[in-house]
Amino acid sequence: MSKFPITLHGAELLRAELQRLKTVERPSVIAAIAEARAHGDLSENAEYEAAKDRQGFIEGRIKEVEGKLGNAQIIDPASLDADGRVVFGATVELEDMAGAKTVTYQIVGDDEADLKAGKVSINSPVARALIGKYAGDVAVVQTPGGVREYEVLDVKYL
Repeated sequence: MSKFPITLHGAELLRAELQRLKTVERPSVIAAIAEARAHGDLSENAEYEAAKDRQGFIEGRIKEVEGKLGNAQIIDPASLDADGRVVFGATVELEDMAGAKTVTYQIVGDDEADLKAGKVSINSPVARALIGKYAGDVAVVQTPGGVREYEVLDVKYL
């Protein structure tokens, strides 16, 4: 499996989730299974089935997060020196040329993307159009609603 980029903050969030899954969720579901098992007949025990399903989900998520962390290429945006160029991890201030509205996005990995928080995936059309641009450049983005143009106002590495 190939490496995929993730910001330092995104990796910390994955590590925290893994820690919570292993130290809180896993013991909790094991206790729920033991309690349901104590109720007797397992063939008609809905609590037991629900707890086993939950255990399967938790174990699957633990493997998924461990795999992601194992294949992650962790990039700290604060340590980047890209001479003002838009790269992975950069925070970019843009002006929508059509509406003269200003937006700020950070280019992050797929798992970290959250448009409401101003984080766009490296694989999104906006990020793809921005990569390699400098302040003052215009990025043309093909969106489902049509072509949009954004002027890059500022590039920061936070």
